[in-house]
Amino acid sequence: MQELPILSLAIWLPILTGILTLLAGEGRPQLVRWIALLGTVLTFVITLPLYSQFDASTAAMQFVEKKPWIALFNINYHLGVDGLSLWFVLLTSFISVLVVVTSWSNVSRKLAQYMAAFLIMEGLMIGVFSALDAILFYIFFEAMLIPMFLIIGVWGGPNRVYATIKFFLYTFLGSVPMLVALLYMYFQAGQSFDILTFQDMAIGMTAQTLIWFAFLLAFSIKIPMWPVHTWLPDAHVEAPTAGSVVLAAIMLKIGAYGFLRFSMPMLPDATRELAWLMIALSLIAVVYIGLVAIVQEDMKKLIAYSSISHMGFVTLGLYLFNKAGMEGAIIQMISHGFISAAMFLCVGVLYDRMHTRLISRYGGVANSMPVFASLMLLFSMANAGLPGTSGFVGEFMVILGSYQVNPWFAIAAATTLIWGAGYTLWMYKRVIFGPVANEEVAQLKEANGREIFALLTLAAFTLLMGLWPAPFQEVMHASVDHLLGQVAVSKVLP
Repeated sequence: MQELPILSLAIWLPILTGILTLLAGEGRPQLVRWIALLGTVLTFVITLPLYSQFDASTAAMQFVEKKPWIALFNINYHLGVDGLSLWFVLLTSFISVLVVVTSWSNVSRKLAQYMAAFLIMEGLMIGVFSALDAILFYIFFEAMLIPMFLIIGVWGGPNRVYATIKFFLYTFLGSVPMLVALLYMYFQAGQSFDILTFQDMAIGMTAQTLIWFAFLLAFSIKIPMWPVHTWLPDAHVEAPTAGSVVLAAIMLKIGAYGFLRFSMPMLPDATRELAWLMIALSLIAVVYIGLVAIVQEDMKKLIAYSSISHMGFVTLGLYLFNKAGMEGAIIQMISHGFISAAMFLCVGVLYDRMHTRLISRYGGVANSMPVFASLMLLFSMANAGLPGTSGFVGEFMVILGSYQVNPWFAIAAATTLIWGAGYTLWMYKRVIFGPVANEEVAQLKEANGREIFALLTLAAFTLLMGLWPAPFQEVMHASVDHLLGQVAVSKVLP
């Protein structure tokens, strides 16, 4: 047990800072902004030792904290990270700083509540990635829906109520079967909600299959996988820019993380038996949703469908059961966190100036905003999987892993590079290049210092990961090997 409870601080500091912004009130916007920025920066700094002090040679949980919480039901406040969860905690704390920076001046209504919602959601998401008690995980998993519900419902677009209710119903109803599954495992484990105990427990094949489908429903909606993806484009279109950034960069990863932490190590026999289903759904998402993205006229909708297609790549890599595929899927998730955040921020920069996301309303933006156009070009290339950017590394590894299993999987998966280049660069060409479309475009002002700072920061990580992915991979080797070993061993009751 380490002396400083880093994970607890990373969870509760942003939540307490969020409450502090509420106490600061709506009459002092500058104070609210600085409190929110200080809270997110401190949280990010606190999480840095998770990487610098992480022992990459072991798959064991590290930075573990365990205290009795609800003794009557043997529920514990149990936290820890391994190579599978470490990067998601860091990604959450990093993106949260950028969310505050980019929301600095473009939110004037209920600013304190807005900042509080994001800060509280940051703490809850870090809790999801750190929880080692199933009920603690479930509480964080469900509670984070509330601030996102408010962010879309209060600060969203004209159809925000429809989008909010759809988002909530999908994600909440998907979680109910998971709760039932967790209760079953609690009694099978001798009345314990310990996630690591669940992973060591033998379960009958029928029970494994039923629990596997319960987890599938909960986590496939969160990613989201085809065909339960329809809530995401609506949520993105109606959400404010920062809400879309958090949705794409962090919240979508929670579903895939659920497969890594629950389905695969706890239910290896059902996972192997039903891998064909996951691969089929993933390839449909990669190919079909990629084609759907091409015909979108709204920039946010296009990037939302692009995210669904990229998440199909992630689930494909996870269910190949080889190291290249699984590490490629995790790298793809981290990379998508940088690139999707940047793409939504780029759309937000344009929307703040012209109040429309329709591609047809733009054209020739590079004439008015050359610096912004250059940065958006980098992210568009990365989204298309250009070598040298982070977008290429994960996709290449998953294609490599696919080829080892079945060359036809690799061929189908590789189409994402074609579709990605098609929809991303076509959007870029229509928005940024060509003659100036109208007087509004001619009057556009270049991105300001805060916007450029946020985009440059994301550009640095996009290039760093693309040119030197080793530091990102090294910490996950042992955990991925351990997980692949767990999936390979049968846990069916004799």
